[in-house]
Amino acid sequence: MVEAGVDFKLVKPEIDFKISNLKGVVYSHQHLDHSKAVPDILSYSIPVYSSKEAIEDTGIKNRNLIAVEEYKTFNVGEFKIKPFPLSHDVKCLGFLIKHPEMGLTAFITDTYYVPNKFKGLNHLLVEANYSKEILNYNIQKGNIHPVQARRVLSSHMELETTKEMLRANDLSHVANIVLIHLSDANSNAREFKQEIESVTGRPVFVADKGLNISLNKGGF
Repeated sequence: MVEAGVDFKLVKPEIDFKISNLKGVVYSHQHLDHSKAVPDILSYSIPVYSSKEAIEDTGIKNRNLIAVEEYKTFNVGEFKIKPFPLSHDVKCLGFLIKHPEMGLTAFITDTYYVPNKFKGLNHLLVEANYSKEILNYNIQKGNIHPVQARRVLSSHMELETTKEMLRANDLSHVANIVLIHLSDANSNAREFKQEIESVTGRPVFVADKGLNISLNKGGF
């Protein structure tokens, strides 16, 4: 399981209440929309992995709450996971996740920039948080405070930056691109999907409640 920001009671039906099948959880950083379920998950003795900074922020001492280091691969069941640094307003990790049936997946959220390039990707879950055009419109209309807008600019990935990141990587084996962490106010899901499809030529999905896609090597 990647990220722990959803109430765990909503997660359990999605795994048919087979909690023993959940071998571990990784989460990117301490903000509650990514971490608030950590105490509930730990109550089931499920290992939870994140950065030292994110773990310290919980204030929880638990042997199943495990700090990981950038670029040091660790195993969760059959999954091999390599964390890498992102650029947010707190310590934040992305994850390269490899599994024999899934292939290689990159998970990238809450960052304004991705310094890394990746080889051999089969799936990509990547933030496209806002459009500068929509954000500027909302500032002009008074829908967003300039201070909040500055935080967005310095901590989240704009659509054009997402496009640049995708252009910089070899997507020839990518079966799915999933756009995640879209701003409710500063994005347009339909347009973002169309623009990323036009840039990449790959199947693109926008993460939303109820979305269910296959992450095997061939996609659907």
